[in-house]
Amino acid sequence: MTNILITGADGFIGSHLTEFIYKESKNEASPFFGAKIRALSQYNSFNYWGWLEDIEAVKNGDIEVLCGDIRDPHFCKNITKGVDIIFHLAALIAIPYSYIAPDNYLDTNAKGTLNICQAALENGVKRVIHTSTSEVYGTAKYVPIDENHPLQPQSPYSASKIAADMMALSFYNAFNLEVVVARPFNTYGPRQSARAVIPTIITQIASGAKQIKLGDTTPTRDFNYVLDTVRGFALLASAKNIAGQVINIGSGFEISVGDTLKLIKELMSSDVEFVVESSRIRPNTSEVFRLCCDNSKIKKLCGFKPKYSLEQGLKETISWFSKPENLAKYKAGIYNV
Repeated sequence: MTNILITGADGFIGSHLTEFIYKESKNEASPFFGAKIRALSQYNSFNYWGWLEDIEAVKNGDIEVLCGDIRDPHFCKNITKGVDIIFHLAALIAIPYSYIAPDNYLDTNAKGTLNICQAALENGVKRVIHTSTSEVYGTAKYVPIDENHPLQPQSPYSASKIAADMMALSFYNAFNLEVVVARPFNTYGPRQSARAVIPTIITQIASGAKQIKLGDTTPTRDFNYVLDTVRGFALLASAKNIAGQVINIGSGFEISVGDTLKLIKELMSSDVEFVVESSRIRPNTSEVFRLCCDNSKIKKLCGFKPKYSLEQGLKETISWFSKPENLAKYKAGIYNV
């Protein structure tokens, strides 16, 4: 039996990964068959488990939910006892908030990763899948972006993630801890925070807005439906001979934010007007203007291939956000940072 810990399980990608691995644990053909899952939710006095609250296996008690904070090394040591695989997703991720609270990002993303790796080493964890981000590449110097692309800290967030990536890799190089750095490109889908552009647009249109305020729509992104991203994570957890490597997870399909918004507008049969608002525009040298993934490495090592086109993924996402019970969880009229 494999024991799995998922940090950041209460978040967007983490909750989908938790759900995915649980389903795989019931599949006799899966390398995760029979796995037991510990899902870490950030501690709060409301005992609120974020998006884990929506997962049936959690409601039924089939997934063990832990509450705590990766910034505490003693806590990390306790929760990693008896664990075979760690999917480390816990992080602060909103770029605009990193401009005003950079210390929080360094503490959570870099030191939190140190705590998880140190605990994994001391407790004999077999593999740590550490979550990076395509933001560490900054604006592309060449496309598609492969794993050898220079790292450019264009925001305190990306700087903290570069530090976290290097900390994780140092534990492989110095202590032979089996670390794999998963570097997903722009993931979207159900449950995503409204700080991201796709749910921002969908929730506002679904709420009846006739005018939507946006930042710069010229940057390009490599958008990936969340179920493709988590499948990439799962493949990295079971692949052989990949310890110490950085591996992109993406589609290789590049589209501007503006064209993505037009597609959403068309799919939702909306006549909404898009208006650029200066307060939503990042500092020029901080904005990442171009991202496009070279996914040849994960294809070669794991046989990964995205299953969802952008249009298919957007249809699934629009369907989820448009349900009144889901839309009610979002404050469509507020600019989320």
